[in-house]
Amino acid sequence: MLKERTSALPFILITCLFFLWGFAHNLDPILIPHLKKSFTLSTTQSTLVDSSVFVAYFIMALPAGYIMKKWGYKMGIITGLLLFAVGAFLFVPAANHQSYNYFLFALFVIACGLTILETAANPYASALGDPATSTQRLNLAQSFNGLAVALAPAIGARLILTKGYSDTELATMTEVAKKVALATEAYTVKTPYTILGIVLLIIAILFYFIQLPDIREKQAKNESTILATFKHTHLSWAVAAQFFYVGAQVCVFSLFILFCTQVAKITEIQAADYLSIGGLAFLIGRFMGTFLMRLIQPQILLTLYAIACALLCIVAITSHGLITVYALIAICFFMSIMFPTIFSLGIQKLGSDTEMASSLIVMSIVGGAILPRFVGIISDATGNIQLGYTVPLLCFLVVAYFGWKGSKVQS
Repeated sequence: MLKERTSALPFILITCLFFLWGFAHNLDPILIPHLKKSFTLSTTQSTLVDSSVFVAYFIMALPAGYIMKKWGYKMGIITGLLLFAVGAFLFVPAANHQSYNYFLFALFVIACGLTILETAANPYASALGDPATSTQRLNLAQSFNGLAVALAPAIGARLILTKGYSDTELATMTEVAKKVALATEAYTVKTPYTILGIVLLIIAILFYFIQLPDIREKQAKNESTILATFKHTHLSWAVAAQFFYVGAQVCVFSLFILFCTQVAKITEIQAADYLSIGGLAFLIGRFMGTFLMRLIQPQILLTLYAIACALLCIVAITSHGLITVYALIAICFFMSIMFPTIFSLGIQKLGSDTEMASSLIVMSIVGGAILPRFVGIISDATGNIQLGYTVPLLCFLVVAYFGWKGSKVQS
């Protein structure tokens, strides 16, 4: 009972981090159409927003694991928050210089901070309580990530997208005036990201003064290596499944507004509101998934949800109008449990290899940098963004296989 009480406050604080990085990630779908318009980019070029974010996970995951092992999870969390804040503040000079590359660098720095936070928070949330309920506990913490998914698009759209010029206004301008007007739109990101940076600094200070239990005690003699860790076949499959899942999630969320405006012929603000509804569906899916795991084994639920997502991708590819938007919203619901469930199933029964395994699964988030590029390439080559959604369709089939076969722990 005492252990439960002492774990409650740290779990609440860790859960707040899930909301913060969820909010940052889900401003990206707003940035993509905004920067695409501001810098006159192709769909493929606009997906560099995702590439700059998710490549950081591949680069920083192992250093993040080292920070946790050397200085502890608390220092890792503070380091992640500070990097997150620095990246947010870099949006100001990026906007002042009106440079797309500067924006990409700022997003990369933010993502470096997020990598450290996620490497720390996911195993930390799993460890704070009964091991038998670690998957449900991680899904509960990730539910607040889902809350951010619901709130960020609606808030971000009204802070960023509503300040731009309409296509009609741009059509009446000279090329020079049009270039200046589009570049000036980049300034709208300064206020929201400055506020975010200040909030992050305050939270980092709060974490500095709060006592957190050191869960490294369970892994004090960890001598694991990458190759040794990959001997666990269920971990290898988890890394693959997470690579394809995150790629699919980024394809759906980040390109949501572009998809809706082109396929359903609605405005960016309307598309952002539908994305918020998708975020709400994601949030509800997390809570429902956490409850259903009391009745259904996590790997079975994961398989069923992944199959549902694959079928809904077919609807999004072959249908027209608002039905395609509803299909994407339904995908948001069914993919809600996937990240934490894959993570938890991947690190189960690993003992001293857990720390290294956590870093490897976080590294696999690089799928979010790579796979959306293929959606952009297919969309630009065919002139049809719907055909690009064959990419998440294939990704969800890999996740389904992981839940069905790949997640089994070999004795």
